[in-house]
Amino acid sequence: MPKISPFEKYAEKYDEWFVENRWVYEAELRAVKAMLPAGGRGVEIGVGTGRFAESLGIKIGVEPSKRMKAIAQRRGIKVLDGVAEKLPFDDCRFDFALMVTAVCFVDDINMALLEAHRVLFHGGVLIIGFVDRNSMVGQTYLDHKNESVFYKDATFFSVDELVEIMEQAGFIDLTFNQTIFKGLTETMRDEPVKPGHGEGSFVVIRGTKP
Repeated sequence: MPKISPFEKYAEKYDEWFVENRWVYEAELRAVKAMLPAGGRGVEIGVGTGRFAESLGIKIGVEPSKRMKAIAQRRGIKVLDGVAEKLPFDDCRFDFALMVTAVCFVDDINMALLEAHRVLFHGGVLIIGFVDRNSMVGQTYLDHKNESVFYKDATFFSVDELVEIMEQAGFIDLTFNQTIFKGLTETMRDEPVKPGHGEGSFVVIRGTKP
């Protein structure tokens, strides 16, 4: 079963996080946007309340939480019921697929990435944004995991772990960028986005389906 219980109960609280942590959200948004292709048909897997999809112009999302789905729909996103491990699409439907923090909450990460691979055109790309487990923020989340209604049941990944899973799913030519180089409360308006990984807590990986 997808880990949706806290998102059903606290959907508005989740959505408010992006307001309370505006500069973190905007830095993450810039990092993700830098990895998106210039055009094409895209889907966000685990669209949540639609904060990223709306800002990035992504019109289609998949989300198992009904309360999160309702908020995303109010933002103009067409949201289909479903989970990452069994996407409600035929093969080769999209130029790109986006997952932002969603990898933490899937039941089967290998199946989820295989499904993302399946629904992409050849030459399409998967973009994953996530908090690196080995980063400063990642370690803070782990240390306080049981205190968070959202992260209590989450699975955190390191960059190396996700790279291995993406490659096993068939993605090639992986590229990286990163942001959030301080604590969340210390992050200000001008937080940079840099290539690579290993410094920033929020990492974006882009892989191509051959």
